[in-house]
Amino acid sequence: MKIDFDFKKEFTKEQISLFKRLNTPQKIQDYLDLLPINFENHGETYMSAKATLERNHAHCFEAALVAAAILRFYGQRPLLLDLETKGDTDHVVALFQQHGRWGAISKTNHSVLRYRDPVYKSVRELVMSYFHEYFTSEDRKKRLRAYKIVDLTRFDKYNWMTSSKNLWDIVRYLQKSSHTKIMGSTAHIKSLRLVSMLEMKMSDLPEWQNVGKVKEAVSVETGVEALVVASIDVTRKPLVLTYVMPDAKEG
Repeated sequence: MKIDFDFKKEFTKEQISLFKRLNTPQKIQDYLDLLPINFENHGETYMSAKATLERNHAHCFEAALVAAAILRFYGQRPLLLDLETKGDTDHVVALFQQHGRWGAISKTNHSVLRYRDPVYKSVRELVMSYFHEYFTSEDRKKRLRAYKIVDLTRFDKYNWMTSSKNLWDIVRYLQKSSHTKIMGSTAHIKSLRLVSMLEMKMSDLPEWQNVGKVKEAVSVETGVEALVVASIDVTRKPLVLTYVMPDAKEG
């Protein structure tokens, strides 16, 4: 893909430096895992990639824009995948391709609906990998019903990478546009097995909270597993991350 956007003009030197370090989808995901969740304590937000980096927190939509912008920096098409549900909140991820296979970069606060390695021959195949994970705790029903691929270049006129305003036009497009259905008849849907209690329990484990936390992560700088001690201020000031290297395992 030809890059027709002046990144050096629109992003800061620090942000460009970050992009250069995040030169694979795997590193982009590692970075987003360390970015605090946007709990939207002060109302809904749908910020651009640049605004999200400046605010230092993100939910799935905002993280997907960050990932798409970095992928575009490296010449890939900036593609979103909108996972549409019935009776639950939609989930948005960034699509990428490596070695002729599809993968997805994802931001979520739970153990489900996360990153997908590039092992899928088609986007539909990737979508179906999320099916058994997409359920509501209230009734244990699986909720994924359809999906849509969106090329974000169609929204360049709204400055989706750098705008300081909420990107409501993109949100409305995702809500109103037609999606590709993955489910058949009502009888087909009723035949689906309810999620087990163990699956429900595991999915409820949160990754981020509004207070300090300790999590296991992967250092973007070193690619080595580490414990990250993160103190999260409710005002959402930038995090100070301390990497504590685990003891070396005996061979």
